[in-house]
Amino acid sequence: MGLISIISFVAIVLAIWLYAFKRSRGVNMDSAEGLFLGGRSLTGITIAGSVVMTNLSTEQIVGQNGQSYETGMEVMGWEVTSAIAIVALALIFLPKYLKYGVSTVTDFIELRFDTTTKRIASLLFIFTYVVSFLPVVLYSGSLVFNQIFAVDELLNVSSLVAISIISGIIGVVGLFYLLIGGLRLSAYSDTVYGIGLLIVGLAIPVIGLYVLGNNSFIGGFETIQQNTPEKLNSFGALDSEMVPWPTLFLGLFFNNLFFWCANQMIVQKVLAGRDLKEGQKGALYVGFFKIFGALFLVFPGIIAFNMFGDGVNPSDNAYPMLVTAVLPEWAFGIFAAIIFGAILSSFVGALNATTTLLTLDFYKPLKKNVSDRQVARAGKVFTVVLGLMTVVIAPLISFAPAGLFHVVQQFNGLYSMPLLAIILLGFYSRYATPFAAKFTFVFHIIVYGSIVLFTDIHYLYVLSVIFFVDLLLIWGISRLQNKKEFTFPEVEVKVDMTPWKHSKWVSVLIVLVVIFTYWLFSPWGIANAM
Repeated sequence: MGLISIISFVAIVLAIWLYAFKRSRGVNMDSAEGLFLGGRSLTGITIAGSVVMTNLSTEQIVGQNGQSYETGMEVMGWEVTSAIAIVALALIFLPKYLKYGVSTVTDFIELRFDTTTKRIASLLFIFTYVVSFLPVVLYSGSLVFNQIFAVDELLNVSSLVAISIISGIIGVVGLFYLLIGGLRLSAYSDTVYGIGLLIVGLAIPVIGLYVLGNNSFIGGFETIQQNTPEKLNSFGALDSEMVPWPTLFLGLFFNNLFFWCANQMIVQKVLAGRDLKEGQKGALYVGFFKIFGALFLVFPGIIAFNMFGDGVNPSDNAYPMLVTAVLPEWAFGIFAAIIFGAILSSFVGALNATTTLLTLDFYKPLKKNVSDRQVARAGKVFTVVLGLMTVVIAPLISFAPAGLFHVVQQFNGLYSMPLLAIILLGFYSRYATPFAAKFTFVFHIIVYGSIVLFTDIHYLYVLSVIFFVDLLLIWGISRLQNKKEFTFPEVEVKVDMTPWKHSKWVSVLIVLVVIFTYWLFSPWGIANAM
């Protein structure tokens, strides 16, 4: 990056922080609700920005484009079909969470089952975030940042040192965000970065098509359709290593339901809304974003294949190569700031969720007569300790075996399906018991782990079957125990429960757009030779 790019990068990052800080000053950071839930004050737009930027990291931007470089638009299943799960979050899961007055997903598990089941789920969340998600976000983000902007050459150091420096800067800035303004500050920051990511992210494929078509946008698209029509097909083969098409309706759908409806990292942002209406707005805005997100999270990989051929190795280099090839030099600082924001937002979102669970599920209940101010102070201490721990771990991932990221994806399957089954039966079954929930956790971990370790069955196929097994197991054991019907205790509803009046027709529209998108990227749409 040149001097102008560096100046514009620093100016943009500082300006966004100052804006977010000014907007977040009204929240009491000495209270647990202020620190972890932004004082339940977020509006639809800020919820959407926070959820999108917590979800998106450079691992996705680079990794999914690398996968589409190899296989094509079938990779968009991770993005587009998630919109259906987000509709379920808005219409089903969020109203129930708010109805029962919970602050975390695990609070609901405790309310419906017992404290032990809650802490099992909480520990699994914390372990996953600390050991895999947080270090991977920092490492992969820093790696990509260095690939695109050559920080190692700029500072005349090795790539590992550059990655360590970038990880350290992002980690320290993230801690600064959470300690100064908590969830509310990061939510306002995420909103601006989210708008920037949408604009800059879409600019890359637009410029890429223009360059590929020799100064013709339409010419670039015609080149792709003529040369590689098969890559425009969103339906993967039965034996695809990425997304086999039957799993779109089963394993991938169940995985999306867990991630968007039962994952503390995501749900926490929606629970921070000032009422049900704003929470539903925010969730449904995210639904539309995820559909159109495929245009900059997947499609650029196909442009890169047509531009550079099949010689890019590893395929994760496809997106960085495309960016450096098509982006004007004056725009590098702007793009760098947006990428920095994507890494920062994912790190801050996951770290905030981790410290929320650690503080509210373990510190507060185990400390007798602790004040709200002490809980908030403990949350800040946990934030610093876990944040610095992650910064230290992140560069060490470079020494891990290849394929680590794929293993991390599979690891989530160890607990995602039983947790989703427990929450669904917690909502709809009056007989589901704590013993059945705990037994299913143990059963699932043993069976799923054995299948993934000792067979070659695609894990999305495994999730397609084992989710139903988990459901039946909880239901069957609970009925055998012959327990009395469960009745939810009276709880304090903390926000206005009036739903958004447009939520249902907007949800229908999202589902129709998902169906149209899959038709468009199919042999019946544009995935055929001209």
